[in-house]
Amino acid sequence: MKRFLGGLMAATMLVSAAQLVSAEQADEAVDAAIAALPEVLKAQYEGAPQVILAGPLTDFTPAAKPYRWCHSESYQGNPWRVSVTNELRRLVDGLIAEGVVSEFEVSDSNGDVGQQINQIRAFIDKGCGIITSIPGSATGLDEAVDAAFAAGIPFVTAAGSVTSANAVNVDSNYTRWGYEMMAAIGKALPEGGNVLIVEGIAGHPIVAQERAGADAALAEYPGLKVSRVVNGDWTANVTKTVVLQTLATNPAPIDAVWSAGSESRVIAEAFAEAGRPLPLITGSITGDALGYWKENPEGYRFEGHAVLPHWTAQTLFRVGARIMDGQKPTVNTIMIPLPPVHEADLANWYQPCMTPDAVSVFPVPPVDPIAEEALDAYFSNPAASPGWDYAAAPGACAD
Repeated sequence: MKRFLGGLMAATMLVSAAQLVSAEQADEAVDAAIAALPEVLKAQYEGAPQVILAGPLTDFTPAAKPYRWCHSESYQGNPWRVSVTNELRRLVDGLIAEGVVSEFEVSDSNGDVGQQINQIRAFIDKGCGIITSIPGSATGLDEAVDAAFAAGIPFVTAAGSVTSANAVNVDSNYTRWGYEMMAAIGKALPEGGNVLIVEGIAGHPIVAQERAGADAALAEYPGLKVSRVVNGDWTANVTKTVVLQTLATNPAPIDAVWSAGSESRVIAEAFAEAGRPLPLITGSITGDALGYWKENPEGYRFEGHAVLPHWTAQTLFRVGARIMDGQKPTVNTIMIPLPPVHEADLANWYQPCMTPDAVSVFPVPPVDPIAEEALDAYFSNPAASPGWDYAAAPGACAD
């Protein structure tokens, strides 16, 4: 298996995880764990940017029930993040009703890494049984994560891995995603063209991963030229503003927009308002984008995936609940496949509640992106995820 991110002092990290084996033996254990996965999951590790290590919770004993479930958010400024928190709350509420969890507590650092560290340390002091998190930094939280581990509290991330060997990351291969979207642009523009890159929050670990993949694809499609790189902060009004500013100051044609967020609808609107030809737009499909497509079937071109908040929360919950049930992850980073969405598939994702204004509506895959049997492969002693039933998950048009 390839290991990325410049090594990151893997041997030191292994010692901090209290795994008294050599780095070579640990590598062999990780390779064996990944080799045992189903092919669809094994493929997620090819070219993965994360350093993949053995699971850090071999000797972990869960807190007695009922335990407090604490969630550390780094940003709640867009509907996607709010939807993650709301769905996680719904699921944990089910465990509260069963007497497994005593309470669910959420903190939000609003993009301030130092504040998120302080909030995590407050969770440790409160004796949380588990801390889940969307981290604001790949490296900045490591000492707080290690402190939680030392206190016997598992730290489980989603939508962005941390580099501490003591965390369990529930993640996807965003480098692969960034590559596939830029490659799709390259295939759609065989003669080349100009590409506007709209990134998310500057400094976020996923942004760096997505851009690394996009740059790798650009090297394979030399006819593609980057017109400009802007940050839309994964937020609709910010994205629309920076795209309109770019169009106002860049009269050259833009043939495609590589975006790795959920703002494809406002990007299409910006081009329409500026009187510019509609480009091919990549990103994550959303309800408002599907509504815009339904009203403008000739005015919306899309290629991407479904990076959805509900299943992000669902996979985070399932892994966390399994850990608190005593199940042992075999690797520190559990990779979840991203469901692809092609332009020809849009009719299959559209639902009647989806309009161009439905910014808080997110599609729901008709089939669980990762079945229980597949998730079992990530644990040495698997059992059903406590409190989990995909059939009971709310649909895209649920109130």
